Amino acid sequence: MRKLLGLLIIFLLVLASSCVPTRKITYLQESRTVKNDSLITFQKVQSPYRLQINDILSIQIKAPFDPSLVSMFNAGVGQGAAQGGGQAGAQAAGLYFNGYTIDQHGDIRVPRLGKIQALGFTLEELTELIEKRLLTEYFKENADLFVTVRLGGLRYVMTGEVSRMGEQVIFRDQVTVVEAIANGGGVPITGDLTNIRIVRQYPEGVKVHHVDLTQLDVIYSPYYYIQPNDMIVVDPLPQKALGTGTTGLASFTTIISVFTALVTTLLFFTRL
Repeated sequence: MRKLLGLLIIFLLVLASSCVPTRKITYLQESRTVKNDSLITFQKVQSPYRLQINDILSIQIKAPFDPSLVSMFNAGVGQGAAQGGGQAGAQAAGLYFNGYTIDQHGDIRVPRLGKIQALGFTLEELTELIEKRLLTEYFKENADLFVTVRLGGLRYVMTGEVSRMGEQVIFRDQVTVVEAIANGGGVPITGDLTNIRIVRQYPEGVKVHHVDLTQLDVIYSPYYYIQPNDMIVVDPLPQKALGTGTTGLASFTTIISVFTALVTTLLFFTRL
């Protein structure tokens, strides 16, 4: 009888440890020091993004007083070549074929202007550079020239314990890590939200940053907003490795089945 009681206690402890706590799967929980519904201010302005190799750019040139000359630079831009994948997929494929990709040397090739160094520039700096060259070599000062340079979508990769692995694209200038994960299908109940890893590229190499998405304080993190080419990695919770279930009912059902089998076996051998 004592053996059975000991086994029961052990299984109850395993049951308690195998369930996924709600605090580990709930996004942006309020801090104990912050009152409910209180206003929380945070800085949305991020450091300007520096262009990297393989970034895809959309460049549009407008000059109302010289439309024929503008057409030489905008030829082919906006003509999508995508098949399916929704509007976002069509936009991404269209930019892939018709946009300006930064090559391994850090250059882009623009009609008439040839190679332009883009690696390490901000979008604003590259815009000013292209506009200056156009005014110097082709357009007059009174052409009312307007140049727009934008990233061809914010591209990032999700991997690990996520609902949908692979590259994702969002056509916005600013995206939080929560929005990025939601766009990629979210994190299942077995994913660890307390230690999300963001693998980010820098000119000098790659760095790994950690954020805890269960805490509302994450909005103050400099890594709350993702950058192009980020990799978001989600680790599985220990409960997945245990294989006893992610909910209390699932764990209880599994453990009861095992417990019943052990008790039956124990009773069989004690009666021999």
